[in-house]
Amino acid sequence: MARNIQSVERAAAMLRLLAGGERRLGLSDIASSTGLAKGTAHGILRTLQHEGFVEQDDASGRYQLGAELLRLGTTYLDVHELRARALVWTDDLARSSGESVHLGVLHQQGVLIVHHVFRPDDSRQVLEIGAMQPLHSTALGKVLSAYDPVAHSEALEAERKPFTDRTVCEPEAFEHILDLTRARGYAADVEETWEGVASIAAPIHDRRRMPVGAVGITGAVERLGRDGELRPELIAAVRDCARAVSRDLGAGRF
Repeated sequence: MARNIQSVERAAAMLRLLAGGERRLGLSDIASSTGLAKGTAHGILRTLQHEGFVEQDDASGRYQLGAELLRLGTTYLDVHELRARALVWTDDLARSSGESVHLGVLHQQGVLIVHHVFRPDDSRQVLEIGAMQPLHSTALGKVLSAYDPVAHSEALEAERKPFTDRTVCEPEAFEHILDLTRARGYAADVEETWEGVASIAAPIHDRRRMPVGAVGITGAVERLGRDGELRPELIAAVRDCARAVSRDLGAGRF
């Protein structure tokens, strides 16, 4: 059985103490409550402070939870709320489109798939929840890059690898695609990431009208396209799904 890492356990105990006690605690209080020597407690607090998980009041020297820890907690809640709100609508989109549906959020310079509805047929499929997709070539990634300033910066800073001969990698051409995405309200990926595969995605906004994710369908090019163009009824279905989830998150009408 693997042994627990003592320094991590001690840091976790300090964070729980700061979360459940007074708003601010001094070094002596933290050390005595966790059973640690002051020097040991101070070293752990300094590390947590450097990572943004703990903040120290300049006037009193007391410690409190930091903004980075609160941000991580909010992100966790937002992602789970997003998935919960999207369950019914993504199921409906899979049924109406006949294609697989993915729900994605920005994570570590890529798109993290947080929900996946299988294509409603008898074909063999692999669950992709937890998979990462690139920002610059996928429809989900382009949507996030177009609407989320953080995703936009990360897409430009990251290496834009060509996956096929259709992948757009040059900065100016990529910016043009993002402009087009914002103008149309959706993004497309036609064999830019995988040969023979196309996808369509649209943005999801929260009650603050901030982009919190993207939803899209993925399938064979010949099913999503007709006469060299993506099928307009599929584009409409994806956009309707994104708007429905956004409304459930409190965004109102777009």
